Amino acid sequence: MHLDVQDLRNFYYRSALGRAAQRAVRNRMLRMWPEAQGQTVAGFGFAVPLLRPYLKDARRVIALMPGPQGVIPWPAGLPNVSVLCEEMLWPIETGRVDRLVVMHGLETSENPTAVLEECWRVLGPGGRALFIVPNRAGLWSRSDATPFGFGRPYTLGQLETQLKRHEFLPERHAAALYQPPSTKRAWMKSGNVLERIGGNMPAIFPSGVLMVEVSKRVHAPSGPGKRLRVPSPLEVLGPKPVPEAAVGLKAQRK
Repeated sequence: MHLDVQDLRNFYYRSALGRAAQRAVRNRMLRMWPEAQGQTVAGFGFAVPLLRPYLKDARRVIALMPGPQGVIPWPAGLPNVSVLCEEMLWPIETGRVDRLVVMHGLETSENPTAVLEECWRVLGPGGRALFIVPNRAGLWSRSDATPFGFGRPYTLGQLETQLKRHEFLPERHAAALYQPPSTKRAWMKSGNVLERIGGNMPAIFPSGVLMVEVSKRVHAPSGPGKRLRVPSPLEVLGPKPVPEAAVGLKAQRK
């Protein structure tokens, strides 16, 4: 089930551990998507901690928050772009979104199939989606002191398989949150160092979250279709055939 929006806000904006998690995941995302100039960017779940860098240059930013979670106005001090929505019915036209970020929206949903179907529907041609979920092998999914300790954690293979079943094509993957989910001063101070080390040695330091970037798979039309006859160059340059109606009229006159 979805977490309450107030708990999510308190974690990411009012706790030192939450701000560190926000910074680590957002920095990793910006390596993949450094800008969104003139694009429509949407986030589902509680993705607002990651969307602020795109507010300046994107054509439009939309923060979709599911009904069971609740909604808060965002961003603070600027015109509100967040909206409360149903998991299976987003107020966005089909094919409108260029960049979609899903965080705390898939693993906590009671109907992940409907969520993925809506993701596929709103994503436009050439658009990309980024799914961020708890890593089953990481420490963050084992602690209920953070939002990543709730819902269904994934392995990379499980996530990619589920995305492929819903007509997404995985393009690349990344990881973040290598520091332990601890508020102890020593771990907090070494967070940036652990992010760099963990990125180079993920087998030794399993990440807290997995990030998979996908594109929208669109199949070519199937079926026999209609056969078209293309004339050869000799037929085009040769004498034009006499229509059958004209031949019949000429025979009657004789």
